[in-house]
Amino acid sequence: MQAGFMLVEAGLTRGKNVANICMKNMMDFCLGAIAFFAVGYAFMYGSGGIIGTEMFFLSGVDLAVFPGDGGLLPGVDFFFQLAFAAAAATIVSGAVAERTKFVGYMLYSLAITAFIYPVFGHWTWGGGWLAEMGFHDFAGSTIVHSTGGWAALAGAMLIGPRIGKYGPDGKPRAIPGHSIPFAIVGVV
Repeated sequence: MQAGFMLVEAGLTRGKNVANICMKNMMDFCLGAIAFFAVGYAFMYGSGGIIGTEMFFLSGVDLAVFPGDGGLLPGVDFFFQLAFAAAAATIVSGAVAERTKFVGYMLYSLAITAFIYPVFGHWTWGGGWLAEMGFHDFAGSTIVHSTGGWAALAGAMLIGPRIGKYGPDGKPRAIPGHSIPFAIVGVV
């Protein structure tokens, strides 16, 4: 997923920003993995109705023992949820493309993978308050895509349009992507 998001974003932005976009999308996963390992998994699956409060750094988690409910091995589930956390973070990358500094984006990426996505995940998949009310999200359309989508909307509204998007007269200018084949391969 990360490579696909990266190619779509790199293809639909200006060539001068491609290296930044590639690094940003790769670091989404790298820093996100560390953050999700340290606190994200605990916030998502620890006990509590609002936020998990145990299992930091996967302490107390037997990664190779099947849970009694017939679910995934905890080790498999960790990597599965890590991929979803990174996907939620990367959704925002496209919305703020060419408008953020690398360090600022990395701070956001840490926040969404360490806290925002795990808390939303805890409410449903971690047995939190939404799960107790009967809410069910089988494939992640609400948790993954809504988390990424709402964060993307907030980021785009906060940052505003790309520099050069609007002319002095207020009319929008086209900012063509530099490689439609990149974008097509990313979608595939």
